[in-house]
Amino acid sequence: MRKARIAGLGAVAALVVVGLFQLPASPFARNDAPDRTPVAASEPLGEPPVDSPRDSTPGKGGPQTPAKPADSADPSITYPEQGSVSYSVLPGDPTPIGSEGRLLTFEIDIENGIKGIDRTELARFVRETYGAPQGWTAGGKWRFRQVGPGQDPGFKLMFVTPATRDILCGGGYDHYTSCRIGQRVVLNIARWVNGVPNYGASLTEYRKYMLNHETGHRLGEAHELCPGPGQPAPVMQQQTLGLHGCTPYAWPYQNGTRYEGRLGKYNDPIPGT
Repeated sequence: MRKARIAGLGAVAALVVVGLFQLPASPFARNDAPDRTPVAASEPLGEPPVDSPRDSTPGKGGPQTPAKPADSADPSITYPEQGSVSYSVLPGDPTPIGSEGRLLTFEIDIENGIKGIDRTELARFVRETYGAPQGWTAGGKWRFRQVGPGQDPGFKLMFVTPATRDILCGGGYDHYTSCRIGQRVVLNIARWVNGVPNYGASLTEYRKYMLNHETGHRLGEAHELCPGPGQPAPVMQQQTLGLHGCTPYAWPYQNGTRYEGRLGKYNDPIPGT
């Protein structure tokens, strides 16, 4: 189903979103472990972010319009609007994820100020999502391995507060979406905790989509469109902002085949901007 990709097509900017609601408990919740290995966010950011809405009119940074509650949510993880812009790096795991293809190493960073995440469970969730039968390793093109503090990762998977999302991703006031910029896969903790309204699937499924979508940009994938009403949404569709007749689907593969739509993106508004 794959259309030929245009040479030089860069990552496009992934949109994932800030809610004012806190929702039921998830397996990621626990009393916070002490922060480890703060990492300053002062390194160059690289090219423009893939999911930042630079083609949308930015908001003025005022209060957001509350969204309707999502299908599920996690009240056990708490966070300020603006964190410290420093990070704790989770310990690595030497176990390879996938059996063939190009190896990409990654580290998991949590912004200091975010509380209640079970870090061991979070790392397990990330690794299992990447290595799932329908995940990014399914086609034999990619392998992953999680590295820890002091190592040089192929990308950083960063869980950040809404305002830090704007610092890292740029593009004006947003607070709602996530993005990929350079070697950084930036996940907005507000979306991780709250999901999005009317998504039509569980918070766990939305988290898998969020992780796979933004990582897909790091792998060179661009935004895609819904193939048709009632069909699963491609993982590279901006499902955070709208399904456009498709049903939610969190995965890049389906029945062993790469599942894709036509290249393109919708002009969906970002809540609160």
